[in-house]
Amino acid sequence: MPTDLRERILADFAALRVPLTADQFDVILARAQHEGLSHQYFLHLLIAEQAACRRERSIAHRIKEARFRHVRLLTDFDWEFNKQAIDRVQIEELATASFIGRRENLVFVGQSGVGKSFLIEALGRSACVLGHTVRYITSADLLTDLTASLADQTLPQRVHYFGRFDLLIVDEFGFDKIERTASPEAANLLYKIIDARNQRRSTALVTNIDFAAWNQYFSDFSLAMALLDRIVDKAILLKIKGRSYRAHRSHPPHTQPKTNH
Repeated sequence: MPTDLRERILADFAALRVPLTADQFDVILARAQHEGLSHQYFLHLLIAEQAACRRERSIAHRIKEARFRHVRLLTDFDWEFNKQAIDRVQIEELATASFIGRRENLVFVGQSGVGKSFLIEALGRSACVLGHTVRYITSADLLTDLTASLADQTLPQRVHYFGRFDLLIVDEFGFDKIERTASPEAANLLYKIIDARNQRRSTALVTNIDFAAWNQYFSDFSLAMALLDRIVDKAILLKIKGRSYRAHRSHPPHTQPKTNH
């Protein structure tokens, strides 16, 4: 290959911001010449490694932006412990993130300790790998964030921020009294986020409050029903009635199972 053409190709890759070095190019070119590779396969070798690296960087960026609390993977989940309560096939289908493409909501309901948070973080991580933007946050932290935005008059910007993710995960809804005591506007603030995302993006809610008790959790019955209506609309509902992993760990058997949270 003429030197000037080689330099032009490298310059073109640089202009496209593809980090192909001269040494990498020469190695691939020598292999193509030696093995008599087709033009298409030569091109594939030039870009495949660079594309793979860029994909990995994008995945890492989305996972970092999601702000998960733990590294949760479905491969690490103990499917046997609550085998009758958790449908593995359904969870693995959710891991394809097709519900996000359909803009459906996802609601996990169940007592503490049955693995809801583990599963939702694992599903969120799978969505990141598949190219979706995700934000994980607890209900208490979300309301603390929104309450602070009232003070500095940035609420519209925060609503826009939480509204832009393909999947917003609100964990531990109903877990802590701070959700109700942090601000008299707590219910209204949560409603603003859910309403902004309604039918536009997918929202996942993890709670130990059954739907019948929502009007007791919020003092405003009409607001509770409006919030519930927008969450349940086009939602996949999973009610987990199983044993608590935490209680099991406090009285461990001879063979300790995997840990789910």
